[in-house]
Amino acid sequence: MSGRVFEEVERERAREISRTAFEERATPLRVALVEAQRALAKADFPVIVLFAGVDGGGKGETVNLLTEWLDPRRIETHAYDRLTEEESQRPEFWRYWRDLPARGRLGLFLSAWYSRPLVDRAYGQIGKGALDRRLARIAAFERTLADDGALILKFWMHLDRKSQQKRLESLQKHPRDHWRISEWDWRNWHRYEEFTDAAEHMIRRTSTAEAPWLVVDGRHARYRSLTVLGMLQRALEARLAGRPPPDAGYRARAPVASPAVIGATVREVKPLTTIDQKRVVGRKVYEKSLARLRGELYWLAAQNLLHGLPVVLVFEGWDAGGKGGAIRRMVSALDARCYRVHQVAAPSDEERAHHYLWRFWRRIPKGGRLTVFDRSWYGRVLVERVESFATKAEWQRAYAEIRDFEEQLTSHGTLLMKFWLHIDKDEQERRFLLRRENPYKAWKLTDEDWRNRAKWEAYEDAANDMIASTSTRDAPWSLVAGNCKRHARLEVLRCLCAALEKRLKQRASE
Repeated sequence: MSGRVFEEVERERAREISRTAFEERATPLRVALVEAQRALAKADFPVIVLFAGVDGGGKGETVNLLTEWLDPRRIETHAYDRLTEEESQRPEFWRYWRDLPARGRLGLFLSAWYSRPLVDRAYGQIGKGALDRRLARIAAFERTLADDGALILKFWMHLDRKSQQKRLESLQKHPRDHWRISEWDWRNWHRYEEFTDAAEHMIRRTSTAEAPWLVVDGRHARYRSLTVLGMLQRALEARLAGRPPPDAGYRARAPVASPAVIGATVREVKPLTTIDQKRVVGRKVYEKSLARLRGELYWLAAQNLLHGLPVVLVFEGWDAGGKGGAIRRMVSALDARCYRVHQVAAPSDEERAHHYLWRFWRRIPKGGRLTVFDRSWYGRVLVERVESFATKAEWQRAYAEIRDFEEQLTSHGTLLMKFWLHIDKDEQERRFLLRRENPYKAWKLTDEDWRNRAKWEAYEDAANDMIASTSTRDAPWSLVAGNCKRHARLEVLRCLCAALEKRLKQRASE
């Protein structure tokens, strides 16, 4: 006996709809959906529709009908199988972030982020606690998208055990559809109770007002199609009109909270005040130490490539703080085929059409590679905060979103290092003036640099809050005194070499 989530669907009588009745209702529904899709193209939010349910419940058929009815140029359909080699070398949600639709577009997802946890639980490969942790990750992912404006609908196509058996047998006998039924489908059917128990728990834990589950009777194709497409049309029209979504679907009583937001209060700490700028390195000591550290880094990077460990380095700091110089001294010791430097500027039109983290998820390196971000996702809580490009709610919410993002990187085995290169206000002015007089560095000094300098105190407050709120055990900030460029460059190399050596020793002992 399946649980309460599915009882109402299983109790109801057959709802078979005649072809004539279907066509009468389908024509105006199709017109309304086409008009809503045309309006969506000008809207500032994406639509994410996820299809899950029992095998044979009609997920694929419903997706096919949607793509038949609507303009296929503005629909993206993604179905997932086992991880490819490329996907397995990155965090689990990399492939989903990569495929998210842009604002104004509709994304249809099959066998997506709920599939693997559900299968693992049904086959007894994970316990309830592990399932809940994975559902918490999913809930955090969906909350992040919904907070950014995405309209999310999740459909569970349900069949009772007897109806599923009949559906699988019917498809298997049909000359055009027999290829769709595999031994795996029958193995899952034999675990029907395990699957429905896990699915009921999953729906209870992850159905929210922002990302509701809608349980649909999958026995009759025409009824199923009208139900799903009608709900999509009403939800889309409500969002376009600025109205609350229609009250349908199963609502969880106690949505899962993201572990990233628990205890997420900004501490009354000003980390930048702890940096000692008195450290000075002479030229001879610098050149000798630089040669030694570059050789050490080259060897460690070669070992890291063999072990397949991804490395992500983030560089933030003041304008003229020495980020570029530190990065150049570092990468010049590496094999150019094994690293990549991303110099992050204002987002492109394509990037602005997605969540701000989207462009960074797409640049996460695979195993053995090193990726450097010269400026990063922290722009959300620095320049976007200070310049009011993001609302207060948006940049305050970003602390938890960033911690969650970075936790996914580190839990996958990525070595994540974050450097803040710090200089004082007088040193920045000195470097600005030197740049202005230097014919091959003058291009680096812009009017924007001077405007940012005028807001020094606001940026300083933002940086202190950022460091205090996002320095975690597995992704701490390294605060580097930068008034002496030589000291800063050596310190970055020392920190990186020490972290690589430690990580390689850990891998060797596993």
